[in-house]
Amino acid sequence: MLPETKYAQSGDVSIAYQVMGDGPLDLLIVPGFISHLEQAWEDPSYTRFLQRLASFSRLIRFDKRGTGLSDRIAEIPTLDQRMDDVRVVMDAVGSQRAALFGISEGGPMSVLFAATYPERTSALILYGSIAKGSWAPDYPWGSKPDANWEKWLESFRKDWGGPIGIESWAPSIAHDERLRQWWAKYLRLGGSPSAVIRLWRMNHQIDVRPILPAIHVPTLVLHRSGDRAVEVEEGRYLAEHIPGARFVELAGNDHLWWVGDSDSIGNEIEEFLTGERHAVEPDRILVTILFTDIVASTQRAAEMGDRGWRDLLDHHNAVMQAEIDHFKGRVVKSTGDGYLATFDGPARAIHCACAASQEMRRLGIEIRSAVHTGEVELIGSDVGGITVHTAARVLAQAKANEVWTSRTVKDLVAGSRFKFSERGTYTLKGVSGDWPLFMVEP
Repeated sequence: MLPETKYAQSGDVSIAYQVMGDGPLDLLIVPGFISHLEQAWEDPSYTRFLQRLASFSRLIRFDKRGTGLSDRIAEIPTLDQRMDDVRVVMDAVGSQRAALFGISEGGPMSVLFAATYPERTSALILYGSIAKGSWAPDYPWGSKPDANWEKWLESFRKDWGGPIGIESWAPSIAHDERLRQWWAKYLRLGGSPSAVIRLWRMNHQIDVRPILPAIHVPTLVLHRSGDRAVEVEEGRYLAEHIPGARFVELAGNDHLWWVGDSDSIGNEIEEFLTGERHAVEPDRILVTILFTDIVASTQRAAEMGDRGWRDLLDHHNAVMQAEIDHFKGRVVKSTGDGYLATFDGPARAIHCACAASQEMRRLGIEIRSAVHTGEVELIGSDVGGITVHTAARVLAQAKANEVWTSRTVKDLVAGSRFKFSERGTYTLKGVSGDWPLFMVEP
């Protein structure tokens, strides 16, 4: 069950918040420039990261004024107002002291709160954050308020509504169409173009450098070494100027904290707050895997040329996405000339494979498909494990317009209208044992 969204009153502004977990310490997330409490749960990677934090804490989340489910406002919010919002949320949930997890531009406000209310701040954690929003001779990482910066700001009016910024904020998932669509919706729900521009203008004026020496609570600064949105030098600056701060440089180039190796972030936070680091058991579920690919794709690409091949792939991708959606599957990822999708039952996966093959033939495209059922490991929005590997090996045996399955799938749909023909027993590379394989009859 998802946590209930409630509201705390900060002056005449209503601040939306959620609470989950029952750990012995309070951990309050101060989000970056945009957030949406409920849309976040639509992304499995985001959900998994929140659940990890809630496994050792009482996790408190809120949408800052002007964003998400909190009240929209006409004026630019100040850091003082945002600090008040944190305080009223803590009061509403009965939190006397909390560790603040300040993310990106949520970091400066967390810094101000920790310095102003040390009696209510048990610890300070900063991730991908900044001390100053604009350039200065002694702070060369900020942006300069020139014509290019204004042009970049105005691009939000034109491009907001799409997956703007994903190539910089999350390059490791920028190619994933499902996640691009989720990100675009997350931004749309998080704030309007005008509100976002106002927020960026406010962020540009931030400078908490004079406050850093006044922080006297335990502090952890986390930053990914290749962060494309906020340079790692800004994290180092924070750690160097906060007394006793611990700096941990993490591998990766994603700015979004729940993308990429988020377990390493969770590990560092848990150890910092509890003194212990628990290995996370991988999430495993039973699913049916569907693998597809275009037959002789390399040859066809060479024959058609780049433009023709791109057009063909666009048609292929549209058909695959539509069929997977129709049969209630989930696209895990595109493999370039094919798809990996999961279903909650083998019958739907077989129906999808057969329907997709038929539609592709109408477009002059020949695909092959494989279906296998078993346990998979959830790795963010991806899946892994021997079941995925086995399905890929089954696919390698199939030919044009064929749908092959393992015996597991054939037995699970016993009594259905599907008819199967035996294709022999195979030794699958990297998979132990002998595998009887079957083809779904048209």
